[in-house]
Amino acid sequence: MIIIPWLSVLFVDKKSFFRYLPVASFVNLFISVFSVISNKRRWWINKNPFSPGNVDFSYILGPYFVATLWIFKLTYGNFPKYLITNVLLNTLNAFPMAYVWEKVGTFKFKKINHIGWYFICIILSIIIYGYQYLVEKTIVNQNKVKSEL
Repeated sequence: MIIIPWLSVLFVDKKSFFRYLPVASFVNLFISVFSVISNKRRWWINKNPFSPGNVDFSYILGPYFVATLWIFKLTYGNFPKYLITNVLLNTLNAFPMAYVWEKVGTFKFKKINHIGWYFICIILSIIIYGYQYLVEKTIVNQNKVKSEL
């Protein structure tokens, strides 16, 4: 779950990797904190033996982190394309994949359902697009100040 997605990162150029590393890290931190809260409120139960505790780090640091890097690399700068990509991938994540993980016994939705998780992911994707925009705006402004000196 962790190794296979990271093998694809070998095909991401170094500039793109470091450009989108802040947003991938931010979303993973957010999902980690959200997982702790979700487990306490019993929105779902994590049963992943590879990641003991409330947070499924094998999912967060594997496919979720790498998918964020790839989605931003391939779509950032074109919000409609970004949003459509996220709608499609979050549909796969919240429905067929979540059903598979429930069947396998990795986790189980309790007080939240697949549709609720889907909308959380869509809202989060919009938030992180704004976050990346702010990161890039800050970098551009810093470079502008440096060039004026």
